[in-house]
Amino acid sequence: MQSPKRKPGKYTDTKDDPYITQEKYNKLKSSLKRLLEVERPPAIKDVKEQAAFGDFSENAAYSIAKGKLRSINNRITKIENFLKKAIIIQKSSSNEVQLGSIITIENDNEEKTYQILGSAEVNVTKGVISHNSPIGSALIGKKEGDNVEIALKDKSIKYKIIKIQ
Repeated sequence: MQSPKRKPGKYTDTKDDPYITQEKYNKLKSSLKRLLEVERPPAIKDVKEQAAFGDFSENAAYSIAKGKLRSINNRITKIENFLKKAIIIQKSSSNEVQLGSIITIENDNEEKTYQILGSAEVNVTKGVISHNSPIGSALIGKKEGDNVEIALKDKSIKYKIIKIQ
């Protein structure tokens, strides 16, 4: 049975962002270990048991077991490939904004604090933005006290960098 082919989406041609924190790297490693040691062996055993019943064309349980194993294998491959390319963000004591920096910016007497990380760890509700985002890319390389103009779709916003950690 062939898996269905999906139409390419809006972000098909985007490259994976290899920048991650050590914590994210550790989480991915433990997730990979769990998949390899805990989830995969019973899935393999289930496929073998269902295959023993013969006649694969009418064996729904075999198809389901095979699909589950395929899903686990795909997740393993995806994590392994990501970890091979991963670049750990090193904390720096530089006075310039860079990956891993926590920045406080001000606009119209309203302060916002962001941490700039790789795309894999974006969480806007927690103030974590990507270095590829409009705000993140505009802030990279700037210093405390610098004014930054960020061009969005229909307007331009000016920020002042208050603090870099």
